[in-house]
Amino acid sequence: MTLAESLRQAQALGLARLDAQLLHLHALGRALHERAWLLAHDQDVIDASTLARLQPLLQRRAAGEPLAYLTGQKEFFGLTLQVDARVLDPRPDTETLVDWALSLMPEASAEVLDMGTGSGAIALALQHVRPQARVSALDASLAALAVARANGERLGLPVRWLHSDWFSAVPERFDLIVSNPPYIREGDPHLPALRHEPLQALTSGADGLDAIRTLVAQAPEHLQPGGWLLLEHGWDQAEAVRALLAQAGGQQVQSRRDLAGIERCSGAQWP
Repeated sequence: MTLAESLRQAQALGLARLDAQLLHLHALGRALHERAWLLAHDQDVIDASTLARLQPLLQRRAAGEPLAYLTGQKEFFGLTLQVDARVLDPRPDTETLVDWALSLMPEASAEVLDMGTGSGAIALALQHVRPQARVSALDASLAALAVARANGERLGLPVRWLHSDWFSAVPERFDLIVSNPPYIREGDPHLPALRHEPLQALTSGADGLDAIRTLVAQAPEHLQPGGWLLLEHGWDQAEAVRALLAQAGGQQVQSRRDLAGIERCSGAQWP
């Protein structure tokens, strides 16, 4: 079977063309950015050992498993992260939160905390762009922290990793606290499509806001005067999150839109 034939077969399974190309590159042991190589070699015959690696990957992707879990990596804010089923697949929407956080971080050192870090994507992006910052990141999952710590070591970024159930093991105060917490409603009809990802990192109560309520209630005690709390949330939760921030005494309460124009993050400053 040639590469061209295999790619057509993958698309017949329902895979997007890009997904099919990336899985072929991965099975062939080539870098994922070498899509042009596939075009130049589309008449090459795929050997039996490569096909044996490739076919299960195509089937798993057709069944809904995230591409990042199959290739073991995901690009986020210019960094290549290693990811697997112990952590959420980092989404491009979360870069909105990183952009906002960077706008509030001076070039000089700042104390920053990433809550529920997962793969470490947010914390590592902030540390990479602001090397003078002192970035800490926590997660209640030891398995997720292992992934994040490995990413930090591989990238050479000195993020401090903490095992903590929200603020339980965090005594100090920060200039900025950021979080992409669980925010999907329990029983949400979209959950079956996310079945390959860790449920505890996705859902948070009947309205999806339980974790955000905890963060809004506890974060002010861990912010320096003038510090900010920034939260990612669901597409229809911005108004509710802004109300929670205002009720907790936050000022300059506002939201930021992602590239699709959806209010994806909300935050406030504490005097």
